[in-house]
Amino acid sequence: CFSCLDKCNNHCYQAANLANNAIDTAVDGKESQGQEVAQEENPKSCELEYGSYCLWSVEHKEEMKDAIVKRLKDQLFMARAHYPSIAKLKHQERFTRELKQHIQEHERMLSDTIADADLPQFFAEKLEKMEGTIERIKSCEVGCSNVERKLRQLLDLTEDEAYFHTRQSAFLYHLGVQTMPKTHHCLSMRLTVEYFKSASPQRELLNKQKFEDPAFYHYVMFSRNVLAASTTINSTAMNSKDSGSIVFHVFTDTQNFYAMKHWFDRNSYLDANVHVTNIEDHNKLSKDVESLERQQLWPTEEFRVTFHNHSQPLRRQMKTEYISVFGHSHFLLPDLLPSLNRVVVLDDDMIVQKDLSSLWNLNMGDKVIGAVQFCGVRLGQLKAYVEENNFDADSCVWFSGLNVIELEKWRDLGITSLHDQSLQKDSSVSHRLEALPRGLLAFQDLIYPLKGSWVQSGLGYDYGISRIDIEKAATLHYNGVMKPWLDLAIHDYKSYWRKYMTNGERFMAECNIH
Repeated sequence: CFSCLDKCNNHCYQAANLANNAIDTAVDGKESQGQEVAQEENPKSCELEYGSYCLWSVEHKEEMKDAIVKRLKDQLFMARAHYPSIAKLKHQERFTRELKQHIQEHERMLSDTIADADLPQFFAEKLEKMEGTIERIKSCEVGCSNVERKLRQLLDLTEDEAYFHTRQSAFLYHLGVQTMPKTHHCLSMRLTVEYFKSASPQRELLNKQKFEDPAFYHYVMFSRNVLAASTTINSTAMNSKDSGSIVFHVFTDTQNFYAMKHWFDRNSYLDANVHVTNIEDHNKLSKDVESLERQQLWPTEEFRVTFHNHSQPLRRQMKTEYISVFGHSHFLLPDLLPSLNRVVVLDDDMIVQKDLSSLWNLNMGDKVIGAVQFCGVRLGQLKAYVEENNFDADSCVWFSGLNVIELEKWRDLGITSLHDQSLQKDSSVSHRLEALPRGLLAFQDLIYPLKGSWVQSGLGYDYGISRIDIEKAATLHYNGVMKPWLDLAIHDYKSYWRKYMTNGERFMAECNIH
């Protein structure tokens, strides 16, 4: 039976190697559950199942010095596989107890050990004893089918455990990128407390006329993030040829209003003017906006979409992109700013690198919104997300981030009313889920395509953007989940954002924001 034993041993060593690398194989080998778009031809890739987590985990993968640990795990794996068969042999009770003792000692030694440096000093003795025990196992006549069955069980358990930990780490990653860091919560609370403790300069009262004067360059932002909004505004002002002609309208919610208000009262951005408004208390909302839910802040929404890309080879036909579209609050703009015509809307994950004043000289004809179109995704490829059929399937999608808005044409066409009516058709669907199809289709045939050089998108998920493309773009859009203010952001792109972050602010230092 020695040939059979050799076969079993080969299975064991293969299984051990698979077990040691199970984290890597489990990610690519397991079918994902609940994915929006099914792929029948090929198993889903890691990126499709876990999104940007896989890219991040590869970038941050550490080289482990664990050769000895892996060898000990190999021994443990083989000993466990043979133990049930050895225990059934007659006249091998003493050897069975010895094998069980070695298994327990290995388990205790490896329970808290990850790298070779963590091993106790006596590991060499244990390794040598187990090696001798395994050699002795080979001389025993055991049932190959039983050993192989046990190997398969151990391998399945190891793969299941590895897959569980992969899913768990992916969940924690996504929780990390979707949750505001505690340092930012600290900043917001400290600013709110300080607002009620001290008298604000009330700069807005001095510049009230500018907020409604269409002769100025009016920028609009919907945000709950003080630091992000501040950085976007700072970059816009610093790269403007005439910062004194800029007015920023920052719309936020009740929870963040006082923090925003106090921050922009404390900090100046060259000669630019900043007007902070609590959208929930705005007295100029249309009477059509009846529900309290619609009066709450609904900033830009981002969606991770997957679809077939038939131009690629079979194994790469599934494609993942992050699409940012207007939230429902954007459709209140004509009522929020009744005295203005043209405005430029910026998301708070934008960085401005060049002067944007030429956007006010664009002749957009009869178009309502100017946006950079992304023809890497066509509307027809998003049928799984867009239930309606009344659209041009070959149309490129457009992104929020940097958008020029003609509010007068918007009012004339009644786009807000049409948008509200489409929402009321199916009240069972959440407002957020409706944002993608409604945002893409609301301005159908009303998009004025901006040149691609205005925006470089993808800095929140795409590792492959070149430095040349970044530096020649007028604005940078960190769409995706890896926002620049997070520890999980893409390291190569963080410097472009940090360049415009406010420095020397007392509350930032106290909240450990660097």
